[in-house]
Parts: sequence; structure tokens; C-alpha cells
Amino acid sequence: MKSLTPTPGPLLHDDAAGFLGGAERMERGEHTARFQRDSHDAVGVNPFVRLETDARSTFSIDVDTASYALVRRFLLEGRLPPSGSVRIEEMINYFSYAYPEPRQPAPFSVVTDVARAPWAPAHQLVRIGLKARHVSKAARPAANLVFLIDVSRSMKSSDKLPLVKYGLERLVEALDARDRVSVVVYAGASGLVLDAVPGHRREEILGAIERLAAGGGTNGGQGIELAYALARKHFIGGGVNRVILATDGDFNVGVTNRSDLVELITRQAKTGVYLSVLGGGLGNYQDSTLEELADRGNGNYAYIDDRREAHKVLVQQTSGTLVTVAKDVKL
Repeated sequence: MKSLTPTPGPLLHDDAAGFLGGAERMERGEHTARFQRDSHDAVGVNPFVRLETDARSTFSIDVDTASYALVRRFLLEGRLPPSGSVRIEEMINYFSYAYPEPRQPAPFSVVTDVARAPWAPAHQLVRIGLKARHVSKAARPAANLVFLIDVSRSMKSSDKLPLVKYGLERLVEALDARDRVSVVVYAGASGLVLDAVPGHRREEILGAIERLAAGGGTNGGQGIELAYALARKHFIGGGVNRVILATDGDFNVGVTNRSDLVELITRQAKTGVYLSVLGGGLGNYQDSTLEELADRGNGNYAYIDDRREAHKVLVQQTSGTLVTVAKDVKL
């Protein structure tokens, strides 16, 4: 397991202790009001299942890591995270482990172990670790990437669109002539910025990303339709075909209902194009929606809270987050 030393952030002191003046209290109150607009699914308790009637437990596999970065941000700001943002599997998945490489022709290796639960010694914990085969940069298949970027008014703050732009710019630097990059933006309406530009034309791609600016409503549904249409148009057989959605999830124009958005993504997933979701910001952050979109889009979900996290997700883990070695994996 890799160690992680977070960059220290400012803590919010208690008003009663007299650390905050009037202006600071007002700012904190506004921040708290915005914080209350965030959306996280409630945490439920799995029911007890009698083995006499049901001896099999089945669950799907994904590599979401958003919860760890999201919880870290809350803690560094001096507040406890909402319980719905704490997803244990994503906190475990955030780190890399020294699992053995799979032996050919297996697409992944499996490691299992059992231990007593520290908080309930009569219970046991089972860990099942999967390690996909390493894909080197030279062996990586060609990529057909569509960046679907929310440029609505809610993305203006420094921890949203600017961070997304930084991360995507770092990803572009790792591409080459085999790859194709398209850029779709959406606010009140959706628009095509780049159409399948070869990856080695970095100046053109980076310039288009740098010029993006936020403003307007959030018509995410229209953007999703356009992004998937482009991905299908430039589909690379045997390659990486993926839409990378960057947003805070605050859809408020067009298709806004969560179930309708999920249905839209589920339908698009059948085309063979996968979905990566990059979330960012607080105040109106729709964590529950973005997690479900990534799940239904056969993709992964990450939260970017600073430049280091953007570099980790979009550069260091490019092979792990873009290249798929097995589909519909269930244990």
C-alpha cells in the first residue's frame, strides 16, 4: 500500500471560540448553505441472509475511487463528511497493492485472505483482490477519447473547471498519433469544440481546452447524446473508446431527472463505448448521481480535489482507468 501525505488545508475554527469576525462568519454561513445542496445517497445496512435459503452472494466489480478524495477534502476543511460520501470499497480501491501479475492467458489474478474483524472478533472479514495485467505505454491500444466537459455557471470556481482543464491537459501530453481526441462542451446548449484530432497535434488540443470558460445552465443530457455519437462515429475496433465526463453533476436544463439520465447512460453503454466520470467541487455536488452514471456506463468514477489528484487519475493511472481487460466482472 502506498502512503499518502495530504497537503495541509485551512481548518474552520468554531465561532464560539472567537476566531471568526462578522465577514468570516457570513462567508462560512454561505459556504454551509452551499454545502447543504450536495447530494449523497443514504448509507444502508445489508440485511442478514440465512445460508439455508441463500448460500451465494454476488456483486459486481468496479474501480471507483471518488469517496477517498471526497472524504479527504471534507476532513482537510475541518468538517466531518456526510455519511453517504463514505464508501469503504472506494477508500480501499484508492491505493495500489503488491498483488501478483496474472499468468497468461488469464486477464487478471485473484488473491484472497480471511481475518477476524477487529471490532467484532466473532466475525470474519474476507478480502478478494484482483490484479489486471499491466499494459505498458507501448502496448496500449489506440484511444478514441471524447472529453465531455461541463462549462456551466456552476463550474466557475477554481476547484472545478480549472482543475478539470489541468488534468485533461496532462492526459493529452501522454497521447500520440494513434489516438483521437474530441471535445464536447455543454452549458445551456451543447457544442462541438474538437472532432477527432490526432493525439500528436497537442498544441491544437491544448489550445481548445485552455479556451474553455464557464457560464450558463447545465444541459447534460444533450451533451451526453452528442459525446456518444462522436465516440461511435470514430469507433476504433480493438481500441479504447471512452467518453470522459467532467462535471459537478448539477444538471438543471434538458434531461435533469436522475432516473432519466441513468436510463440514457444505460442505453448508450450498449454501444461498446465506456464512461469515465470526473467529479469536482462542493456546494452543489451531485455525488450520488455521478456514481450511478459511472456504474451504468460500464466505467469508473473519480473525484478531483487538487492538481495532485488530477495527475494521479489522468496520468499515473491512465492504463488502469482507460484500458479494459474484462467486462461485466462479477464475484
